[in-house]
Amino acid sequence: MSAIATTTSGSLPRSRALIDANAAREFEEDGFTLRSTPEFESLVATAVGDVVEHQREAGITLVGDGEYGKAMSNALDYGAWWSYSFQRVAGLSLTDTDLFTQPFAVSVPGRIELTSFLDRRDRQLFPAVYADPHSGAFTGRTATAFPTTTGPLVYRGQDAVAADIRHLRDALRPGEQGFLTAISPGSGSRVWNEHYATEEEHIHAWADALREEYKSITDAGLVLQIDDPSLAENWDQISPEPTVADYRTFTRIRVEALNHALDGLPKELVRLHVCWGSWHGPHVTDIPISDILPVVLEANVGSISFEAGNVRHEHEWTAWQDAAAAGTIPDDLVLVPGVVSHATNVVEHPDLVAQRIGRFAGIVGADRVIASTDCGLGGRIHPDIAWAKLDALGEGARRASA
Repeated sequence: MSAIATTTSGSLPRSRALIDANAAREFEEDGFTLRSTPEFESLVATAVGDVVEHQREAGITLVGDGEYGKAMSNALDYGAWWSYSFQRVAGLSLTDTDLFTQPFAVSVPGRIELTSFLDRRDRQLFPAVYADPHSGAFTGRTATAFPTTTGPLVYRGQDAVAADIRHLRDALRPGEQGFLTAISPGSGSRVWNEHYATEEEHIHAWADALREEYKSITDAGLVLQIDDPSLAENWDQISPEPTVADYRTFTRIRVEALNHALDGLPKELVRLHVCWGSWHGPHVTDIPISDILPVVLEANVGSISFEAGNVRHEHEWTAWQDAAAAGTIPDDLVLVPGVVSHATNVVEHPDLVAQRIGRFAGIVGADRVIASTDCGLGGRIHPDIAWAKLDALGEGARRASA
């Protein structure tokens, strides 16, 4: 077996200095755009250099910036994967609409719609768990407000993505590859819309706006990770539960918008991250990956990152085995399974990590597997545990390679 490459899913623990500096930032007049300063950018640059070196020490071969350049959405260090986009897309504004208490859309006969954000079906089954601030599943309000689309969406994050690229490239060694994350059109569009006539127009407007960010990252020679939990997570936000066939149709709209945004970009530099949301809830209403895999595989990407260490989804590795047997996995697709999880404080044994890697290497070959984390670790587990998990990931990959 050839050497197994390793990576992460994006978010990594931030230093206390970075968390405090972010908390001290002031908002622009729009109420959700955070101001930056040369001092803050210098702090981010130093922190990115440190987190890249920390990944190297753990045995990570495809390193990221930990999402350090993205505005955090609360006092902890998670949530930046989505809310950062509000800072980088014009056409958004704060309104009286409350994303957390009002439905996404008025029901349209004959089609399914997102019906809630917080009142997901998992939450309905476990109300006491989700109401308990100490449960880990608690989803309270964030410090960064969620806006509404009130005008034409236009990308305005050129300086911000250029800084992300610069900080990561400065931290890389000659010949070393790195990746940056960016939100998908489908996930980005999960805000209220008061401007576009249809849901499809709204999603494709996000695709057109975000394409500029995607192109900047791949033009820099970096791997672009598209974060799209909406592909799986939307299932739990539709009440009543739809049929799988209807949900696939609903999801295909999001994949088509993503492919539109990626048109002409080098596929080998694009990685799609699919997950069921990183909060510590029961997740008993998660959709099985086998139900959405046919649609996910329509994405025009070079690799797919997904949860494979999470106890709710680890058994689903056989869905990939079945897809390979059916010939539906593209011959050039790289699998990026999560083999250590954000969902438990228990640090995986390297032998277990090696076994998990071996499952996927047996399906597509070791040269088409990059071992990763299930989802972002920053803010979900204690930093010391996060780094111990990356150590286990690196050691497990070495054992699998041997």
